Amino acid sequence: MKKDLHPNNYRTVVFEDLNNGFRFITRSTAETEDTTKWEDGNEYPLLKVHITSASHPFFTGEERVLDIEGRVDKFKARAAAGEAARQKRAASATKEVKRKAANTEKSEAKAALK
Repeated sequence: MKKDLHPNNYRTVVFEDLNNGFRFITRSTAETEDTTKWEDGNEYPLLKVHITSASHPFFTGEERVLDIEGRVDKFKARAAAGEAARQKRAASATKEVKRKAANTEKSEAKAALK
């Protein structure tokens, strides 16, 4: 096994989620100059992050439920619009067939009169 493969400068660090203020303490090699007091009264380095498991939709499940509902609504709207377009095309085709039949009858009637 290689020597000195893993870092040796682990220290206790507080991570703070900027979205919801959730904070947790763990060991890390991340460098930061900010510090904060933790619940135990000690001061630890503070690392601010934009997203954690407390705010990520995959872990909270919030966005997924909303997204699924949105997808279902969008699908139903598309299906309804498609069905309406299909019915409109069918009505238009029926109307065109009737128009051609009427024109054919007129031309046949004119031809019979001549």
